[in-house]
Amino acid sequence: MAGSVKPNLQRPARATPGGIEEPPLVKWTLVALALVIALVFLLMPLVNVFAQALAKGWRAYVAALADPESWAAIRLTLMVAGLTVPLNAVFGVVAAWAIAKFEFRGKSLLITLIDLPFSVSPVVSGLMFVILFGLQGYLGPWLYAHDVRIIFATPGIVLATVFVTLPFVARELIPVMQATGADQEQAALTLGASGWQTFWHVTLPSVKWGLLYGIILCNARAMGEFGAVFVVSGRISGVTETMPLQVEKLYQEYNAVAAFAVASLLALLALVTLGMKTFLEWRAQREYSRAARLTLPAERT
Repeated sequence: MAGSVKPNLQRPARATPGGIEEPPLVKWTLVALALVIALVFLLMPLVNVFAQALAKGWRAYVAALADPESWAAIRLTLMVAGLTVPLNAVFGVVAAWAIAKFEFRGKSLLITLIDLPFSVSPVVSGLMFVILFGLQGYLGPWLYAHDVRIIFATPGIVLATVFVTLPFVARELIPVMQATGADQEQAALTLGASGWQTFWHVTLPSVKWGLLYGIILCNARAMGEFGAVFVVSGRISGVTETMPLQVEKLYQEYNAVAAFAVASLLALLALVTLGMKTFLEWRAQREYSRAARLTLPAERT
């Protein structure tokens, strides 16, 4: 019949919770490709690090980690991370709170400055601190006259690490605080709560998972930072060498077992960080699902 429309006999794509289901060949090809890439570029190098570290047995492994220079690098790395993470956590909470809860002139500029370490090479950021605090820098002569050492000392390493890890906590908290809104804080203030009471009992619990997630990412980057620390540290053995610098130094000295031993400790810390990140994601998803189940019956009634 003229003007009739032929029915579409093609089998419609089946909707799934994750979207439209692809044909089995496409799906399993993509899965296999992802697994091969993960195996070749992630799992095999990680296994090789531990295999090389234990190539001469446990005694050589423990002796490499107990070496005074390696032990000093481990202590310095943990100390720098212990100083960097709290500083960035405080800054991240303050910056995210200001950006998410208030409107003010210069807000876009603040967001751009927070993202600046992502766009600047770590080596360039290290050079920035050298130009600022070095002996030939802008503040170098004054610091030298007052016997204050920043470059080629621990303070310079901390400053460089703080700079490169600055965005992590703030960038995790900003979308979380924007999603929660300000209704709960306003209700608490209306009921007579002070600003600090509102922060500790309303704001912080609502963003705790985002805060912990950002802290974990910040800590992982702080312990593994190489470029900026390489520039500002001066590479003084046993004094200003962190674990990544110690790994590079040992490898250049053809001490492969010791280099891989220290690298395996860094890898182990990374795996612990990944485990904590996965656990936090699971807990956050569990709480979200529980809240959704409690909300749906109330909406139906």
